[in-house]
Amino acid sequence: MTAAVVPAVVTALVLAGTAVPAGAEDDPFSRYAGQQVVWGPCAFSPQPGALPAECALVTVPRDWAAPEVGRDMLVSISRVAASGEHVGSLLLNPGGPGGQGTSLPGELGALQPQLHERYALIGMDPRGTGQEGGTAPEVCEVPVGRLSPRTDLDARDRSAGSIAEHLKLPRAAAEACQSEAVAPFLTTWQTAHDVELVRMLLGESTLDYIGYSYGTWLGAKYASLFPRSAGKVVLDSSTDFQGRLQASFEAWPQINQRMFEGSFVPWMTRQFPEDVGATVEEAKANWERARRFYAGAGTSPDQFDAIFTGMGSPLRWVLGALVFVLGVRGANGETGAVVTGSALAPQLDARARAVFGEPLESLTPAGVARGLADEPEDYLRVSATRYAVACGDQVTRSAAWYRRLSDRQGPRYPLFGWQYGLSEPCGFWSDAPRQELPVLPAEVAGRVLVVQGELDPQTGFEQARAAVRAAPGVSLVSVADSPFHGQYGFEGNPCVDGAVTVFLLRNSRPGNVVCPGIPLPNETGVHPVPGPVGTAPAAAVATAAEAPLPALRESVRAKISDINTPVR
Repeated sequence: MTAAVVPAVVTALVLAGTAVPAGAEDDPFSRYAGQQVVWGPCAFSPQPGALPAECALVTVPRDWAAPEVGRDMLVSISRVAASGEHVGSLLLNPGGPGGQGTSLPGELGALQPQLHERYALIGMDPRGTGQEGGTAPEVCEVPVGRLSPRTDLDARDRSAGSIAEHLKLPRAAAEACQSEAVAPFLTTWQTAHDVELVRMLLGESTLDYIGYSYGTWLGAKYASLFPRSAGKVVLDSSTDFQGRLQASFEAWPQINQRMFEGSFVPWMTRQFPEDVGATVEEAKANWERARRFYAGAGTSPDQFDAIFTGMGSPLRWVLGALVFVLGVRGANGETGAVVTGSALAPQLDARARAVFGEPLESLTPAGVARGLADEPEDYLRVSATRYAVACGDQVTRSAAWYRRLSDRQGPRYPLFGWQYGLSEPCGFWSDAPRQELPVLPAEVAGRVLVVQGELDPQTGFEQARAAVRAAPGVSLVSVADSPFHGQYGFEGNPCVDGAVTVFLLRNSRPGNVVCPGIPLPNETGVHPVPGPVGTAPAAAVATAAEAPLPALRESVRAKISDINTPVR
């Protein structure tokens, strides 16, 4: 477990007197609602273009079910005050589980000045995630000796030996995380109570909310546990918050296969026809050739497949394109990396430097293989909050069930279907949930708006639609043909931004509507893809590059996608 060290520069926390009023034993908040939060400088450095924020630390109990037991915890929050007339506070969560969110208010405020004018934008590093720019998150240390020593793991190999080697990682990760004493207290139930305390300390009668990805689960459960405290709630790129959280991860093979075959591969044929082929069939065949090349160069097929799953941002697409193109060149016996005539060359060069430490002009297929094959020296460190929530919120299914899921999904969704069921630590999670999470009550449904991309590879459209259908009164904004994760505020889609902003500022929520998607990177038009939304409305939309602060937009889009990528 990482020691928690709070920089003195961050803030000062002034606690109220320790006397507990009569009847406090019935109200867990009474011990903590009297504290004064003193705002000060944040530990993180804001991105270029983001608004400055102020930060503070809030004291919360280790266990809201027994606040008098155990040592208190500190939760970091941030604030970008309204630039005009204050109408309320809007809490933002980027997802995860395990994502830090204190930098998000400054980023959203810069990109959505209308919100900044009226709202105090509030960020939060949920319990267990440390302090952005300061204290490190809680991690589970998995000894490398517990993992498979093989560098050629391929989940398509269904031999008993291959399956046994695959199961070493999820078993060891589950055991490592369950051995952390704090793990039972890093759940959504606990964090939702932290959010309610933040509302009290801000002095708000209700708290408005925007959550992305896992943040939709947290926001829905907060509104379910505290329906009178929840104001307007926007759930962007949604889980099935009326069902099982784990189902969102179990859907990854299906939704990633759909995005890969229906959107990414056709885009590659339009952007790099000389490298990968001009047809989808040619490109898929060349992708298999690249897979074999990397396997021969020391990158496991599993690792190669993982590059093309969870590609929920344009930067992840650029990385996938880089690995794909160089893999095909390696399979052809070529060593050069220069991509001539592509308008994406600057982005490819930036990804080459950031991921592989070399400029595009000198990066070789062998260099990519070496970069992808890097392994931890002594321990594999995984997010404690990620698994404490994903496996601890609700009753999990068994490793045998996930093995059968792999057998079913592999033939239909080979990109990740063979691998997912053999890599899920929740199958080895033995601790039972300590609290039950309620579903969204009818009294809240009229204040909830769900936003969902049709081809989102990280939270599937079907999950969002199932939640909306199970919660009559909730509205759904569908974004046709969009393969990206996180729609509002950072995509530059005027239809989505307009619908959400009007809901928040004018209290006018749309019904179930479909927004057209925006063009893919280096394209000027939308290429329709068959999917669950159906036919999109014909409308011209601005590309994200035409919107202000494009570098900040791209950076935040990548952050939201990366935060919500399962640790493998």
